Amino acid sequence: MKNYLFSVFMLFAFAKAATAQDPQANQLLDEVAQKIKSYNNLSFTYKGNFRNPKSGTDMDVQGDALMAGQKYQVNFLGTTYIFDGKKQYAVNSEDQEVSISKVSADDNQLITPSNILTFYEKGYAKKWDIIQNEGGRKIQFIKLIPIKSSSEYKSVLLGIDVNTKHIKKAIITENSGTVATFTLKSLKTNQPLPKSSFTFDAAQYPNWVIQEMN
Repeated sequence: MKNYLFSVFMLFAFAKAATAQDPQANQLLDEVAQKIKSYNNLSFTYKGNFRNPKSGTDMDVQGDALMAGQKYQVNFLGTTYIFDGKKQYAVNSEDQEVSISKVSADDNQLITPSNILTFYEKGYAKKWDIIQNEGGRKIQFIKLIPIKSSSEYKSVLLGIDVNTKHIKKAIITENSGTVATFTLKSLKTNQPLPKSSFTFDAAQYPNWVIQEMN
């Protein structure tokens, strides 16, 4: 489930596609990218759901996130994740543990913090999908289908508000049958941020277990 953690960023973070399978779909994704890249920072709240009939899983989640460039701070299932541009810090208050790990770009198709801006550029076919009316707003869906059969994702649906050019919803279907849905609840842009928003200070966590992962 942790691979879904940063799927919430899909609500906002996209870069220009390098290869076009569907010109209409790519044009809309490019418009989303241009809109999002015009902001200095983003703060948003989201709600999500994980469902798998085979395993009997049906769990609702909610949280919030802050992004500025490649840096982020996101709260997910009781853990705060901070990325300062070089390392990620997972702060677990319940267990009083902090796990530190490096985040590097890779070529796999997992949607992670290291590739949230570019994950769909390679390895995904893009298709224009249905349009729905949600709360009086038109939401156009773009379907991403992994090209490699080894991908753990069956498909990714991005619901884009055609007026604001913001991604309102992300629906991720795994080959395992799990469906993860994330929906934007609120969004603020270009807010004044404390300098400490994306930094980790070990002195604030005395007597905690702080470990650096490989």
